[in-house]
Amino acid sequence: MAEKVWMGAIFLKDEGGYEIVLKSLEHYRKRLRTIAQSPELKDSAAMFASVLNQQAMKTVPKIDEVVEKIKTSINDIQAMQNLSNEISFFEKALMCYESDIDKAQNTGHEYFVNLVGDLAAAKNDIEIIKTALKKIKEFSE
Repeated sequence: MAEKVWMGAIFLKDEGGYEIVLKSLEHYRKRLRTIAQSPELKDSAAMFASVLNQQAMKTVPKIDEVVEKIKTSINDIQAMQNLSNEISFFEKALMCYESDIDKAQNTGHEYFVNLVGDLAAAKNDIEIIKTALKKIKEFSE
């Protein structure tokens, strides 16, 4: 029986999906580094905030590692296939970016607006994020 092939690698490499994934990972890093200023965290109990902040700081090196893996694999489809074990991490970053764009648009809270940056450009990323979330989960039959 043939092994399943991760079709998401084709999306990342040949369809430029790596751009939105890298952008989302950069956003995710920025979000985790500034999590202490998040209005959601400020409303939570102090003990919970401390634990969440510690977890965030542990995740940042993982982001750096995954970004490096993408950058070194981008020209080799076989190397891209090895990134299939990072699908859930890609999803977290994409969903974080999408959620923060939504919060910046709908709440106008300064934290989210500053975090997202150029809101007009970020709004254009929403459809690309949705496509990426769908395509990175695809495997051959």
